[in-house]
Amino acid sequence: MAIQVGDKAPDFELKDNHGRTVRLSDFRGSKNVVLLFYPFAFTGVCTGELCELRDHLPQFSDRDTQVLAVSNDSIHTLRVFAEQENLEYPLLSDFWPHGNVSRAYGVFDEDKGCALRGTFIIDKEGVVRWTVVNGLPDARDLNEYVKALDTL
Repeated sequence: MAIQVGDKAPDFELKDNHGRTVRLSDFRGSKNVVLLFYPFAFTGVCTGELCELRDHLPQFSDRDTQVLAVSNDSIHTLRVFAEQENLEYPLLSDFWPHGNVSRAYGVFDEDKGCALRGTFIIDKEGVVRWTVVNGLPDARDLNEYVKALDTL
């Protein structure tokens, strides 16, 4: 079951597409976080969603918000993907132990071995304030994230 609104967001430590360690707790007290899980780099829907985020990144930075995108791909795959698509926000690898963070948030598809399209807006205190989980083929609406951030 996915993490619910009002829950304390589980902390995690993952490597980004440059091999740097990123912890959710690094943003506590300073930034809201849009934590976005997606199935696989280089797939059509995922590429479309992440490029839309790239194109609208100021809407998040203007709201004192850090975007973190998580997949079960390796950091090497994510590095090439980010370079190819000019993605400047962190792409985090939940590769090993495979899917641990995705499982902690309740969005890991055990049969497919990847994360579902789960989004969690986490406030500066580390509490989940908005969430949506879509199936693998269903893109999310970026405007919904922005509306949710405006309520914080």
